[in-house]
Amino acid sequence: MYPTLQLKPMKEASVAYGHPWIFTGAFVALPESIPHGSFVHVADRKGEVIATGSFSRGGSIAVRVFGKGTIAIDRALIEARLRAANDRRTQMGYGPGTDTTGYRACYGESDLLPGLVIDVYGDTAVMQISTASMDAMREDIIAAILGAIPVKNIAERSDMIGRKEEHLEASTGIRAGSVTGPITFKEKGIEFVADVLEGQKTGFFMDQKNLRSHIKRYAKGANVLNLFSYSGSAGIAAMLGGATRVHNVDGSVEALELCKKNAALHDIDLANFTTEEADLFKWLSDSEGQYDMVLIDPPAIIKSQKDTEAGMKAYHFVNRAAMKLVKDGGIFVTSSCSHHMSEEDFAFMLRRASVQADTRLHVIDTARQSPDHPVSVYFPEAAYLKSFVCKVEKV
Repeated sequence: MYPTLQLKPMKEASVAYGHPWIFTGAFVALPESIPHGSFVHVADRKGEVIATGSFSRGGSIAVRVFGKGTIAIDRALIEARLRAANDRRTQMGYGPGTDTTGYRACYGESDLLPGLVIDVYGDTAVMQISTASMDAMREDIIAAILGAIPVKNIAERSDMIGRKEEHLEASTGIRAGSVTGPITFKEKGIEFVADVLEGQKTGFFMDQKNLRSHIKRYAKGANVLNLFSYSGSAGIAAMLGGATRVHNVDGSVEALELCKKNAALHDIDLANFTTEEADLFKWLSDSEGQYDMVLIDPPAIIKSQKDTEAGMKAYHFVNRAAMKLVKDGGIFVTSSCSHHMSEEDFAFMLRRASVQADTRLHVIDTARQSPDHPVSVYFPEAAYLKSFVCKVEKV
């Protein structure tokens, strides 16, 4: 059915145990006759097909496995897997008729659909396609979404930097139904606004559901500083938890407008929910003051392995500066969404930064990505988000 690539001896184990990535060095050869973006079969050293997946010449991952043995990757398979993935989210408590109508319905390899991410906001799905193989199946994916997930509208936000590695241009727009502006949805009963057409990622950071619950729990009576605030969702959680004031700082004017829209959903007085546009690195260099709670959730500073050293220094700087702004006995909440920074490395960085800031951090809670961003036992690389909630002691 598809061209076949043969593995070198002793390279079958990873595939046999369900890992979805096969690197270029694992194959005997990558014939030029097999086009970039093709679907391929993968054979062991005896020539027996053991897996089927998508082929790429764009990076170190040559094949992303869709399943064992010989399978057909078509609309029917995509729809069946999307339906199964969405059913799992229903079991998690997400979807129509629940208190959480904003969730990730498909998370690539973790849901057996490498190259595809789908976020749902009420009756609207937002898809991101990251591989050439799936890009060629766009119309099948659209039909599969409408058949498997209870939505009326589909927007596409395939404008990630990673598409360049797959030799793909950005692809955005409305693919089904109608989307004319920001969409309101619920997360654990809290209403938020997502700008699915112009906002970052697919319009909202839904992976921080767990952390927002923690923030709400610890915010009572607090004067809160929310750094890298984006649309202010963490600040809203703090206000609903009883914070007296939240100051949101971000580098994007558009994001800060979303802060105000989210505040309006909850009749929060903007005198107590303030915004400031600033370069966060410069702002932290010049900042003074003391807060009961400081929240810091920067974008992925370490975007690739080669950025690790510089990225660690940047994380160290922003965290050291931010924890200095927390009162003795206050709460410091910090996150990293960099895949290339492990939780252990993040903790090590915090240890060094806290010592230099004359601060001791007592961890009172941790959070990772919410379950709609599942970390498969077959694909631990799906883990990326880690957060620490700390009580601050000045020493």
